[in-house]
Amino acid sequence: MKVKEQLLTLSPYKPGKPIEEVKKEYGLREVIKLASNENPYGCSPNVKAAIEAELENMALYPDGYAAVLREKLAKHLQVNEKQLIFGNGSDEVIQVICRALLSPDTNTVMATPTFSQYRHNAIIEGAEIREVPLIDGDHDLQGMLGAIDENTRVVWVCTPNNPTGTYVNEDTLISFLDKVPTSVLVVLDEAYYEYVSAPDFPESVPLLEKYPNLMILRTFSKAYGLASLRVGYGIANEEFLQQIEPAREPFNTNRIAQAAAYAALGDQEFIKSCKQLNNEGLQQFYEFCQQHQLSYYPSETNFILIDFNRPGDEVFQYLLERGVIVRSGNALGFPTSVRITVGSKQQNEKIISLLEQYIQ
Repeated sequence: MKVKEQLLTLSPYKPGKPIEEVKKEYGLREVIKLASNENPYGCSPNVKAAIEAELENMALYPDGYAAVLREKLAKHLQVNEKQLIFGNGSDEVIQVICRALLSPDTNTVMATPTFSQYRHNAIIEGAEIREVPLIDGDHDLQGMLGAIDENTRVVWVCTPNNPTGTYVNEDTLISFLDKVPTSVLVVLDEAYYEYVSAPDFPESVPLLEKYPNLMILRTFSKAYGLASLRVGYGIANEEFLQQIEPAREPFNTNRIAQAAAYAALGDQEFIKSCKQLNNEGLQQFYEFCQQHQLSYYPSETNFILIDFNRPGDEVFQYLLERGVIVRSGNALGFPTSVRITVGSKQQNEKIISLLEQYIQ
């Protein structure tokens, strides 16, 4: 049997180490996972009841169109229901985009470093990948414009960006969109949208009316605290979504996930609370970095990338052995940095205490 040659060069996605594995490996009773940008406060209390009610329907296929969730989300976003596409996480929507638009005679443009799945899926489709380095942690949109040609099909803009936490402001984004050819899809990946506080962060949904080649990605995995249930979505031009829908797998979001997302969406007070607590947590890390003169990127997400001026793998291992899982920047394009998910106040205090011991 012969698989695609490009698959032989790829490694499967490697998430942060699971808690149970770390406990067993290092003989630990308590482990804090601050590696995968999950919400430390879980999800809305309304979600549990919604899941319990849905357990009666385990033998039934889910609604492949996600009609009930679709209607509620469309009202929340103030868009037409047909402007939405759902995925098993926004990862799957990325996969659908690549499957529908990319091929060996096309190319796709993205920043580097950025979210790895744009590149991963483009490789699988055999497309040429054009990566434009970040400038001081920010997207070089002018450089990305220069990389576009007649064979470009998709441009990826992760804002706020993973792993830096930086964002593209409104004026810069609109100037960029004005210059991108209408034949090229611009994907704004806003997975961390609910955490953003910057006043000049663009409200991208209204831009869909002016730019039919724009698509926005969001998720219930981050602020909504439903990472295990995998519900992401895209917002775009209705005609375009109808064209790419055949690339979506049937029944790709399950009944429990749809019910949970519906309930979570109805509790915006929970989201506001998480955002406030996250901002307070970021401040804890900012003060730590400033006290120890460590470089970091101000973040519009629920994580922070800190440069320790020593191998990120070393910092990662030190924390791991003491019961805290983070992500080494080595695999993220920042070899002397570590990406840390903002936890609860107590979790942040613990990791900051360990980092202070490490530095000393």
